[in-house]
Amino acid sequence: MRIAVILGSTRPGRRSEAVAQWVVKIANSRDDASFDLVDLAEVDLPFLDEPMPAIVGQYQHEHTREWAARIASYDGFVFITPEYNHSFPAVLKNAIDYLYAEWNHKAAGFVGIGGTGGLRAVEQLRLVLAEVKVATVRTQVAFARGDLQGEPPHADTLNVMLDELVAWASALRSVRAVAV
Repeated sequence: MRIAVILGSTRPGRRSEAVAQWVVKIANSRDDASFDLVDLAEVDLPFLDEPMPAIVGQYQHEHTREWAARIASYDGFVFITPEYNHSFPAVLKNAIDYLYAEWNHKAAGFVGIGGTGGLRAVEQLRLVLAEVKVATVRTQVAFARGDLQGEPPHADTLNVMLDELVAWASALRSVRAVAV
């Protein structure tokens, strides 16, 4: 079982990078899946430049084919998202919009960051992921501003979310097998 921890911010000085590394550290202490950090700052996709809609799956650009292969290799995702203006970052929306089938019938969990724990960003992200057929788990981790000082207080909640994520990602493997 492979899970991508997608760091959904490229902003200079981002606090979400430390949160993502904390998530990966705790996640990789488990033995039910392997967890890889996928930093969108390193992926460096341009704004969507494919001439055909992603649902068609006819990718013209090498960067899209590489992104598609990378996402296709995972069974599930943990999205680390800050909240910008009551939503999630454009770079994350762009990364999702590039693909369609590669997201289908997989599971996702969330770690939100912001004044209200990134809750509004996660709510909107859930809606977008539903359109690309990603099942989202109920439990989420919410970092308010004060939570970013010292050791994060959310390890128990993170492990509950990861339990749900691994269970759903495992169950959806059979759905993906039939859908292919």
